[in-house]
Amino acid sequence: MDRRWISNPDRLSAEYDKGVGEFVTFVRGSLDVQGLTKCPCNRCMNREVHYIDSVRYHLLIYGFLKDYIHWTEHGEQSNPQVPLGSPIQDTPPCMNDQDDEMAEALRDAAGHAYDIGSSSDLLSDMRPPAEQARYDKLFEELHNPLYDDCMKFSALTFIVKLMNVKVLYKWSDRSFVALLKLLHEALPVGNRCPRTYYETRKLLCDVGLGYEHIDVCKHDCTLFYNEHKDDDVCPICGVSRYVRKKIPHKRLRYFPITPRLKRLYSSKHTARAMRWHKEQRLEEDGKLRHPADGEAWKKFDSLYPEFAGDPRSVRMGLASDGFNPFSHMSTSYSMWPVILIPYNLPPWLTMHRSNYLLSLLIPGPKSPGKDFDVFLRPLIEELKVLWDGVQSFDSYQQASFTLRASVIWTVSDFPAFAYLSGWSTQGKLACPICLEDTRYKSIRSKISYIGHRSFLEMSHSWRNSKEFDGRSERRAPPRNFSTADILSQLEAVGQSIPGKATTAAKRKRLPTELNWTKKSILFELPYWSTLLLRHNLDVMHIEKNVCDNILGTLLDIEGKSKDNDKAREDLKDMGIRSELWLQAHPVKGSLKPHASYVFTKDEAKLFYDYLRAVKLPDGYASNIGRCVTESNKLAGMKSHDCHVLL
Repeated sequence: MDRRWISNPDRLSAEYDKGVGEFVTFVRGSLDVQGLTKCPCNRCMNREVHYIDSVRYHLLIYGFLKDYIHWTEHGEQSNPQVPLGSPIQDTPPCMNDQDDEMAEALRDAAGHAYDIGSSSDLLSDMRPPAEQARYDKLFEELHNPLYDDCMKFSALTFIVKLMNVKVLYKWSDRSFVALLKLLHEALPVGNRCPRTYYETRKLLCDVGLGYEHIDVCKHDCTLFYNEHKDDDVCPICGVSRYVRKKIPHKRLRYFPITPRLKRLYSSKHTARAMRWHKEQRLEEDGKLRHPADGEAWKKFDSLYPEFAGDPRSVRMGLASDGFNPFSHMSTSYSMWPVILIPYNLPPWLTMHRSNYLLSLLIPGPKSPGKDFDVFLRPLIEELKVLWDGVQSFDSYQQASFTLRASVIWTVSDFPAFAYLSGWSTQGKLACPICLEDTRYKSIRSKISYIGHRSFLEMSHSWRNSKEFDGRSERRAPPRNFSTADILSQLEAVGQSIPGKATTAAKRKRLPTELNWTKKSILFELPYWSTLLLRHNLDVMHIEKNVCDNILGTLLDIEGKSKDNDKAREDLKDMGIRSELWLQAHPVKGSLKPHASYVFTKDEAKLFYDYLRAVKLPDGYASNIGRCVTESNKLAGMKSHDCHVLL
């Protein structure tokens, strides 16, 4: 019996499947009275016994012991006639432990090719010919040594490790191409090292590390996607899709999340961690350690018990913010990544960047603004499918299951809040919580929101004081708007035409529309309107802004202090704090009296000296003293520095 199939690392191949079938047929004659037999897979290693169907399943998933050529544990004679081309002699010379890991990764990328039918038989899942050819090519690259007689690297493992180093140390594409050319010349003649970055990326895309390109209208009107994928002009503004010769004006990069969610369950370790929120999380009343402890999570569970009944159902948060990919260069450019964060994992894994799911990379040079929904379209379509469920495999429980996923809220700063929610965070009704009950006051060239005393008890003494804004406060707190109230308001919102074309007339909002600019595309998700908490503000963004404003005011930093001439004039207009009003000066025109909350020069010097000398526990914060310059100024403070300082 030819047993070369044992050394075949491609457990998706027909040769390996046929060999496992021959082994199962052979073993059926040596089962014990209970129908059990030893399992020779790489996990059980003939130390555990299972039913024959489970043994077949293990062999297809974990592989056959490479040195178990003589099946003596299953009733075979000690010296069977095995062909000279046995697994030990026929193993490719470049195959080693790292190649075994790569083969396992390729199987994860390919997905599990077997399903358990009604009779518990394992049936092969037929792949499309093009997809099967792609994985055949990858396994061929895995078996080919980097060069003749190379014992450490195959062509595929070398490329993957090289790309890993590039990403870790942030090499530029040009430096990477130069290295590839040097390596190709240095290695022996006939080596399989790629010469260009394009060849490297093409191979990695076959592994499953690629993304989809979707052309975008020049004015962000639409995506050339689905029914518009073959259009040459924008169906809304009529502008050409291309700059020239099939080169688009903009291109959205879309990273499908379904394959990556499946891969979270393709490893038994991450598959187990994905159940942590249900099976290992410590529940204690009054303690908020994880999103699952919050009311929003619990209400979602009560509304959708079928979804909540399976701990493998994935709950995610959607986060987005703009950044300049050109670092500190003067180029003004804003690119917006959209990242999904799976909350099933424990907190120390949820916030690890390796578990962030980048789904969209929205191109610049300007922020998407009100057209954010245009770019979210591919993701929303995929999330609708994930809500109904897709077939996946759980390596921890060794069973197929229906994988479902949902986005339970968004996380953003205040400007991005407007893009995602559809409620404008500018103007008189800027507060997205108080909505039409926002308490505002017009001051010089600005709008101020100073109705905070309305949240106090009606009998509180501060309500009667006129020292705050020149009048007493008799209003009740703003209303708590229900989902029905918000949906009712959204019904009055007119149809918004996307795009930034200069020829498009700006739609004027009606008074009944309040501050709504659109109905967010997120409401297309079947569960979105029932969520208790749809949008979250990023605390670190707000903390940094508050800290910068406080420090700018205390230290009287020019251009950053909020205690300017207009602020003093506002105090006079409201008739409060007369000691701070601007005073006439014969030379300067006006003089701003010193405020008690502003540091003097000596006090500011003491503050800077303290920051230089402060010592904080290791790991608690960075060295804040480095942010104090020789000229006694604060520079380079990060968000966490502001958090610690406050």
